[in-house]
Amino acid sequence: MTASPARDDLRETLRQMLAVLEAERQALAGFDLDAIVGTTRDKDRLCGILDGAALLEPDEECRGLLEAARRLNEINRQVRNIIAANVATRLNVLTGAPQLYRAGANYSLVAGRG
Repeated sequence: MTASPARDDLRETLRQMLAVLEAERQALAGFDLDAIVGTTRDKDRLCGILDGAALLEPDEECRGLLEAARRLNEINRQVRNIIAANVATRLNVLTGAPQLYRAGANYSLVAGRG
């Protein structure tokens, strides 16, 4: 069975998304704001491309790439939430305001998995 050009494009876009998500993870780890903003733009652009491929039935390789991207995106989301919770805590200490948001044990467990 030969691969279709549309499926090849989907596969390439998913590979690019994985690379961008990995770059985002590195940017978050290094607190590199410029890189975080850049990866946000790249993710938005790639999501627009993926919207166009929504009707295409993914093959096994594409499903694997999708699952890997989903997992990495979830890890990055949790890291962003940890950072936001730490900032909120520090701001609350400085202002003397009570902490309204708590990340809880779930985020500390994820952070330990790296």
